[in-house]
Amino acid sequence: MARVLMITGDFVEDYENMVPFQALLAMGHDVDAVCPDKKAGDTIATSIHDFEGDQTYTEKRGHNFALNATFAELNVNDYDALYLPGGRAPEYLRLNPKVIEIIQHFATADKPIASICHGPQLLTAAGVLEGKKVSAYPACQPEIKMAGAQYVDLPMDGAITDGKLVTAPAWPAHPAMLKQFVALL
Repeated sequence: MARVLMITGDFVEDYENMVPFQALLAMGHDVDAVCPDKKAGDTIATSIHDFEGDQTYTEKRGHNFALNATFAELNVNDYDALYLPGGRAPEYLRLNPKVIEIIQHFATADKPIASICHGPQLLTAAGVLEGKKVSAYPACQPEIKMAGAQYVDLPMDGAITDGKLVTAPAWPAHPAMLKQFVALL
């Protein structure tokens, strides 16, 4: 089984954090959920984003999620794969130089990376998308294109794999994204 690193943070999308974390654990993989400036046992706040017929998603407060590993103590060489959930957390996580270094390590080492919704904002900031076919929440399309990637417009329940990178537009894509990600593990 694989050891997966999940980088998450306050106001991550609830489902995109909880469902893959729990599903990968249920399959027998080890998953360490970390957040900069937090340690194992600390919690992060999540948000629930829903599609209710408005021009964009709505947002509601979600659950508290307990981290199970300490960001400052992680060794990237201990992990086989990386998972980056979406929501609002990627907005500020991409400003952290250590987060960017970690993402670049996984890309350079050609280890599997999965990212959903706004999670690809972290990949664009890390400069690892050039030449890739990438899906994300549609609002991320401009920056994906500026990063030199081809934005792939998928239904909300679709996912795409390009090499060792799996991306998807939003939480309805969990079955497709997880199936493709686990195939790479």
